Amino acid sequence: MNNLDIEKSKAVIMVEIIEYEPHSVVSKTIINKTTGNVSVMSFDIGEALVEKIIPFDAFVQIIDGRAEIVINGTSNLLETGQSIIIPAHTSNIVKANERFKMILTIIKSGYEQ
Repeated sequence: MNNLDIEKSKAVIMVEIIEYEPHSVVSKTIINKTTGNVSVMSFDIGEALVEKIIPFDAFVQIIDGRAEIVINGTSNLLETGQSIIIPAHTSNIVKANERFKMILTIIKSGYEQ
């Protein structure tokens, strides 16, 4: 499924638009604009995103399971329904100590101020 598969102006159940795959991180972009993007991701147990620093704030919403989000070396354990903002220009790692799904929203505009 890509961003063209989600019909605008129609309700969807986000947790159902992406599946878990063994030994994988799966990502589906649902909105992709020059000003930012929204993706839905699933992580199988033991998977992680490599440590990185991005120049934008990132809003993470856990929609299934539990995630570990490490920001500047501080571990944050999030459960279904919880969210966190990863500040721009900070080191971060997203880890799956158990499988989980999340919505990742990155806003790329507004930093000129």
